[in-house]
Amino acid sequence: MPGEKRLEGAAHIVYHNRSPYPLPVLGLQLYQNLHAEGAQRIRPASVTGGVELTKVTVSGQELSELSNQNQTAGYAVDGTIMMVGLPQPLTPGRSVELEIEWAFTIPQEGASGRMGWSRDNMFHIAYWYPQMAVLDDVVGWQVDQFLGNAEFYAGFGSYDLTIEAPNGWLVMATGELTNAEEVLPPDVLQRYRAAHDSDSVVHVITAADLSGGTATNSSDSGYLSWRFHSDTVRDVAFSVTRQSLWDAARTPVGDRDGDGSDDYSLVNAIYRSDATHWDKQWRFGQHSIAFLSRWMGYPYPWPHMTSVEGNELESGGMEYPMMTLIGGYNEAPESGLYGVTAHELAHMWVPMIVGTDERRYSWMDEGTTSFNDGHAEGDFYGVDPTAGNREGYLSVARMDLEGEIMRRSDFHYSGTAYGTASYSKPATNLNTLRALLGPETFDPAFTAYINAWAFKHPKPWDFFNWFNNAAGRDLSWFWRAFYHETWTLDQAVASVMAGSGLTTIVIEDRGWVPMPARITVTLQNGETMELEVPVEEWLSGATSVELEISPQSPVVRVEIDAEQAFPDIDRSNNVWDRDTR
Repeated sequence: MPGEKRLEGAAHIVYHNRSPYPLPVLGLQLYQNLHAEGAQRIRPASVTGGVELTKVTVSGQELSELSNQNQTAGYAVDGTIMMVGLPQPLTPGRSVELEIEWAFTIPQEGASGRMGWSRDNMFHIAYWYPQMAVLDDVVGWQVDQFLGNAEFYAGFGSYDLTIEAPNGWLVMATGELTNAEEVLPPDVLQRYRAAHDSDSVVHVITAADLSGGTATNSSDSGYLSWRFHSDTVRDVAFSVTRQSLWDAARTPVGDRDGDGSDDYSLVNAIYRSDATHWDKQWRFGQHSIAFLSRWMGYPYPWPHMTSVEGNELESGGMEYPMMTLIGGYNEAPESGLYGVTAHELAHMWVPMIVGTDERRYSWMDEGTTSFNDGHAEGDFYGVDPTAGNREGYLSVARMDLEGEIMRRSDFHYSGTAYGTASYSKPATNLNTLRALLGPETFDPAFTAYINAWAFKHPKPWDFFNWFNNAAGRDLSWFWRAFYHETWTLDQAVASVMAGSGLTTIVIEDRGWVPMPARITVTLQNGETMELEVPVEEWLSGATSVELEISPQSPVVRVEIDAEQAFPDIDRSNNVWDRDTR
C-alpha cells in the first residue's frame, strides 16, 4: 500500500535442523522492531510501531505469546529478537514448518537508512520479514539485538518471493524474475531479454515508457504479482519504483559451470532522471562484477546484480543479495559513484557468499570489502589500490582515536573508532599482509579462503588460521599487533656511519608493531642494495639493529620500506639522505 506506507506480509518457512542436537526453541530476527516504542538503539530512529504479529503457526498449531514460565509452546518477543517455543523439540535431520503473518508501517529511513521510501515514487524494502536467526557451532543461536549500527548475520536458504504492487510500479528483487511476461509489456520485455545478450547498454525502461504509462502491464485488480526465486542466499530485498529508468547489460563472471567458457550475469541500473552520473551506472556495475569475479577467484553466482538509486533515502550505499541501494551522488565526481558501487558489489562475496557475523565482527566483511573495492578501483582508474585506506587508518592512529579491531562492533567508544576498526584498518592490514607474504603466496591463499568458506560461517580464528597455514608459519605476532591491539608501526633510520671500507646502518624499532624492516640503500654510482631486518629480531626484544655493508661506492641514501607497503606512522624518519645532512 504505497499511499499508506504500509507493508503486509505472510511467510511460509521450512526450517531444517542440521545440528546434532534437538532444538526446543527457534530464534528469529524482527529487525523492524528497531522502530518500536522503547526499543534499544544506539543510533536515532523514527518510532513507527515496529512489527505487528497477527498470526504465528508451527506445524499447523497456532501459537500465542508466552504468558508464563510454565508455558513451553508459544513465542516471546524481546526487542528485535523473537524466540519460538516448539510444541515438540525439533530432532536432528528433521524440519518444521512455520507460518507467520505480520505488518508494519514503513519508516522513511528504516533500519538506520538501510531501507525506506523517497519522494513517494520509490521504496526499497529490506530487513522486513521474520528471518531465521543463525544457529552455529560457536555461539548457538546468534540473537544479539540489532541496535541500528552493527549489521547482520544470516543463514542461507532458498526463497520464493511474491510482491503485489500497484500497476505502473516496477519491482526488482533478490532472485530471478520468473514471470517477466506477465508483468512487463511486450516492448519492455523484448528489451529486457535483449539485455541478457548485450555487452553494451540496453535502455529497458525509457522516459517514453514512463510518460506513456507503459513501463509495466496492467491488471483489472489494479495490482500485479511479481514473482522471484533464489537459491542459497542469506536474505531477500526488493525495490518498488514508478518513475525510474532502467538500464541493463550483461557482464562476464568466469566459468561457473566448468564447461570452459565464460558465463554471464545481468547488470541492472534503476534510477530517476535527476541522478547525475547514473547513466554510467550500468558500466560501473559491469566492470565491478567482472573484475571482482576474477579477483576473488569465485565467479559471481547469481542471475543479476541490480543497483537502485535512492537519493534522500540513502546517502552512501547498502548491500543485499543481488541488490544494492545507493544515493544519487549528484554532488560527487563520477569516481565517487564508481567507488561506492565497487564497494557494495564487493559485498556480494563477503558477507553474501562468505557468511561472516557482521553483528560482532564488522571488520570481517567491511574491511575485506574495502580491500577488494580498492583493487577494483585501481583496475578501473589506474590508481594505487592501497593508499586511500592506509592514509585513512593512519590519520586516525596519529590522533590516538582508534579502537581494537577485535572489539565487538557495537561496543566501540566512538564512531571514528568503529569506522577505522571496521573499514580502513583491516583493509590496510590485508594489503600489508599481501606485501609481507608476497602476492605469489597471498593471492592464491585469499581466493582459496573465499572458495573454502563459500556459504559457510567463518569466525576470526578461522581467518587467522587460514593464513597461518598458507604462510607456513605462525603469524600470531601480526594478528596480535594489528587486530587485538592499537599498536602502531614506526621504524627509523637512526644513523649511517662510513669508515674503513665499511658502512654501518642503525635501524631502530620505535613503535610496538613488529614488522620486517625492508631497506633500500642507494649508492653514489646509482646502484642499489636491498637489505632486511627479519621480524624475529624485534620479536626477540631488540629495539635497535646494526647492519654492516661494504659498498663499492659511497652510500647516499637509505630508506625503509621504499615501496610504502607497510603502514608506518611516521615516514619522516624512514629516510637518511646524505645531501640533507
